[in-house]
Amino acid sequence: MLKEFKAFIVQGNVLDLAIGVIIGAAFGKIVSALVDKVLMPPIGYLLGGVNFSDLKIVLAAATAEVKDAAGAIAVAAKPEVAIGYGAFLQAIIDFLIVAFVIFMVVKAYNSTKKKEVEAPAAPAGPSEEVKLLTEIRDALKK
Repeated sequence: MLKEFKAFIVQGNVLDLAIGVIIGAAFGKIVSALVDKVLMPPIGYLLGGVNFSDLKIVLAAATAEVKDAAGAIAVAAKPEVAIGYGAFLQAIIDFLIVAFVIFMVVKAYNSTKKKEVEAPAAPAGPSEEVKLLTEIRDALKK
């Protein structure tokens, strides 16, 4: 079983997959930085200085803790309860950009493959046997 597992891990497909995952993770960081630091600030500025990641619907406001006269906590602090739809919008924009870039890469790859397929190989000349038979046929015709 250990030998089979080792053979499985050493196969090219598994290594290719691992490399793809690592490159994909790095690519995701690049796209996130592009969206967060380059694209979203101008969009937020055009929309009146809105930061998409801060957009939310507050369901319950945060409360501070209340202490009594003795300094004991009478009411514990509660965090804000909110629906962060801005982070969701940001994730959708990230996804659309990644999907578009992957589409362009696949489209470019497919166009290079089509060019390779469309370029037919030069027809091979007749073999030596065919040439010899052709010469014999031509000689017999004379």
